[in-house]
Amino acid sequence: MTTINRRTFLRRALSSGMSGAAILTAGKQALAAPSAIGTVGTMIDLTRCDGCSKEKTPQCVAACRQKNASRYPEPQHPIQDYWPQKKHEDWSDKRQVTNRLTPYNWTYVQKVSVEDQGTQRDVFVPRRCMHCDNPPCADICPFSAQTKSPEGPVTIDPDLCFGGAKCTAVCPWGIPARQAGVGLYLKLMPTFAGGGVMYKCDLCLDRLRQGQAPACVEACPQKAITIGSKEDMRASAYARAQEIGGYVYGDKENGGTSTFYVSSVPFENIHKAMLSQAVDGKPGRPAMPVGVGNAMDKANGLATGVLLAPVAGMIVAGVTAYKTMKGGQQE
Repeated sequence: MTTINRRTFLRRALSSGMSGAAILTAGKQALAAPSAIGTVGTMIDLTRCDGCSKEKTPQCVAACRQKNASRYPEPQHPIQDYWPQKKHEDWSDKRQVTNRLTPYNWTYVQKVSVEDQGTQRDVFVPRRCMHCDNPPCADICPFSAQTKSPEGPVTIDPDLCFGGAKCTAVCPWGIPARQAGVGLYLKLMPTFAGGGVMYKCDLCLDRLRQGQAPACVEACPQKAITIGSKEDMRASAYARAQEIGGYVYGDKENGGTSTFYVSSVPFENIHKAMLSQAVDGKPGRPAMPVGVGNAMDKANGLATGVLLAPVAGMIVAGVTAYKTMKGGQQE
């Protein structure tokens, strides 16, 4: 009898017409190549997530941190303030923080007490980048550091990012987090430009390209996070919502995303509860505004991008020349 590995099985299954959602049940660690299933999406079923409440750190968070540890920033000290401000963001002494998004923690599980039909319920919400269809972070970035990959994930190139944080300003969820004291600005404009590098989830794009599921998906003991083709994940989300009499989040928000949450509790209630429940003494963020639009559709957002474009073009040209020169010196 001929044996085949999981990846080969999955690719054969795709060619035979098996849906992406069904493929995910065939093997825990394997995923069909993105080139075969098209744009990738994820479904997060909040009825299945318990936040790994019996463990110190949710397994999805621990897996993400372990997988990406080698990519975390190592800032140069002392760190200068953001000119002309008298502050800077330094998370390097808070690397173990796991209850919010930071440059050293790209996903976390947000526990929120929600009122539903007259009773209080604890809901656990895995949070990370939504990987929008038309990401405003990529549209507004004057250095083209953020891009939407063909597979679906939105990524940040740390070699191009100046840490201006405009991406965070236009993200409805305020996802990208900044670390000062790292990045190209230290070599080109240490006093007058940017402030470091922005960091966030890239949905383990390197693993996807190897036919593997993201670390968080693979680690989840409750199978609360699933991945497959975007259209399959959307269909699965609505089917699950209909099954439980629930709701879907992420399909319409910000013009559409590749992440589909399913909940038995209305997301309006979840959003309201998040705003009212403090995290480290601050209002809960990121909240989940329902039906929120894309910031770049507003005139001021587009105008900002246009005004920055000429300056950014010169800087990007300088960056390209610098990298080319550096590459030539290494040969």
